Parts: sequence; C-alpha cells; structure tokens
Amino acid sequence: MAARIDHIVVAAASLEQGAAWCEATLGVLPGPGGEHPLMGTHNRLLRIATVDHPRAYFEIIAVQPGRQPQRRRRWFDLDDESLRDALARQGPRLVHFVASVPDVRSALASWQKLGLDRGEPVAASRMTPRGELSWQISVREDGQRLLQGVLPTLIQWGEVHPASAMPESGVTLQGLTATHPEATTLRAAFESIGLGGVAVKNGSANLCAVLDTPKGRIKLASEGI
Repeated sequence: MAARIDHIVVAAASLEQGAAWCEATLGVLPGPGGEHPLMGTHNRLLRIATVDHPRAYFEIIAVQPGRQPQRRRRWFDLDDESLRDALARQGPRLVHFVASVPDVRSALASWQKLGLDRGEPVAASRMTPRGELSWQISVREDGQRLLQGVLPTLIQWGEVHPASAMPESGVTLQGLTATHPEATTLRAAFESIGLGGVAVKNGSANLCAVLDTPKGRIKLASEGI
C-alpha cells in the first residue's frame, strides 16, 4: 500500500478569517472550496503540489454558520471547546493532515492491529463547477484526530481528485514533520500504510509544515493544539 500526503489542514474560527490569514501569511488568497453538509463545515483550497507531493493541497476549514452536522461530532475536532477557544484567541492554525490511500478499509485495518482506532470510512461528497467530488474518509464518532493531530486522517478519493482542477498558487509544500512522544507508534503507523514524505521525531506533539511562498519560506506549526 502506498499512501501519500493529500492535504494539510488549517482550522479557523471563520472562513473569512482563514482567507485573510492565508493572504497575510502566505501572500496569496485561497481559491474556492465548497460546503460539507454531512459535517456542517465549509472550506477554501490552495494547490501546494510538487514533484514529491504531486497532488498536495492546502485546506482552510471552518464551521459553517447556521449549518448543523448530520453526525454527532464534526471532523478534525472542530467541536472541541479547547480547539475552538484557541482559534478564537490565537487565529487560524495548522491542526492536521490527511493522507490518501488506495484502499481505506485495508489501511484502517492495519492501524487497528497497532491499537489505533481511526474510525470507520464515511462516504462524503460536495458539488463543484465540474461536478460532484466523492470520497471515503476515516472519521471517528467523537470527531477526534488522535495523537494531537499528527496521525493523519485517511482518505480514498473517487474518480476525480480536487487538485486536478486547482491552478498553480505560487505556494509549494517543501516538508512535513510529525513530532510526538509516541514517535515509535507513529512511525509504525506510517510504515504500515507506506506513507513517505513525512519525517517523524520524538518530542512534544507538533505538526510542522514548510512552505515556499511569495513571502519566502514559511513554517506553520500546530504546537500540540
């Protein structure tokens, strides 16, 4: 099984704040995204692909005002009070990343053997100007990311990948590092699904993305949030 970095996730208190932060921090406005009726969220997207990460993109996501999720809890810990409080006080933050796999059920089963319950595959979709995007994504009932966000959510795309319709942004992903006290477990989880391109270090929980941008090289960190 060969997993790849699919996208990195920046959460924001509102999508407007996330877009403004992106322009101020990276020097570019994010492109359009869409709505997720299943989760009561919406997003904006930015292509960050390179030769090493050919379909990578950048997602800014926020709870959609007035939209209730169809599940008990939203994905990416977006219903967690401590996360919401941090976003309200400190602004948008890198919180997670998503890895694409050819067979999400098989990948989740390999993690179950390691004692990692990443949830069951959930079918999701959203409309785009080019038609419907569909995918299966691992989401726990409690919405938790696990290991403070450094263990990725897993996604299996349908026939179309969103990055194929995204224009070049001038921003590229140069590196992704996952740091955690349980680095041995994390490394085993990555190896079991064939995920490369992510450095693993032992230490305090942190996800760090290095991006080349119109403003120069930028580092984004989750800082254990």
